[in-house]
Amino acid sequence: MTARTNNEDGQMMVMILGYVTLALLVTTVVIGISSVYLEHKRLLSLADGASLAAADSYTLGDVDTQGGSPSATLNPARVRNVAADFVSRSPAAQRFSGLAVAGSTGSPDGSTAVVVLTAAVHPPVVNFLVPDGIRIEATSTARSRLTR
Repeated sequence: MTARTNNEDGQMMVMILGYVTLALLVTTVVIGISSVYLEHKRLLSLADGASLAAADSYTLGDVDTQGGSPSATLNPARVRNVAADFVSRSPAAQRFSGLAVAGSTGSPDGSTAVVVLTAAVHPPVVNFLVPDGIRIEATSTARSRLTR
């Protein structure tokens, strides 16, 4: 019997370390993406509430002389103010960093309230890579409609 020398000693450890490193990187990316997704959903929920409050800030429009029904009319500046007031009073607003009502918030057609909120998300683990956070934006619309 001849003695065989094994030149591959330690190669398995390098491969295991490589796979563990790759698994940790994938886990970190998944955690970061999930964090951004969940914060976006929370911001969208806040924008939904703000758009509903803004849609309720209507004034009655003119009534036709032929016996038509009154219409709900939204003022863009009033929509912006009501949305900003809703966001500032909401306890959910405390959890967001850099929360702001965007300038495109308003009423483009006089009957639809459009609320656009922006905030910064700070994902866990990789926060040192993006110290200012990742900017997210949520848009919500609501319509005012008068019914009998």
